[in-house]
Amino acid sequence: MGTHVLSMRIDGDLLDRLRHHAARRGMTVQDYVLRTLVRDDFDERFKAAVDETEKFYGLT
Repeated sequence: MGTHVLSMRIDGDLLDRLRHHAARRGMTVQDYVLRTLVRDDFDERFKAAVDETEKFYGLT
């Protein structure tokens, strides 16, 4: 699969909040952001799967 670099510009206040959240979990900001993105991606895929299942069974 490999790895790639993603660079972004964010507001200083947001970076401070991200640092605070990451530190509370003993993580780096990079790890915290990545974990959040992966979780959000999973949530979206899970919801899509549930929606498809409900359509299949005629529940929606």
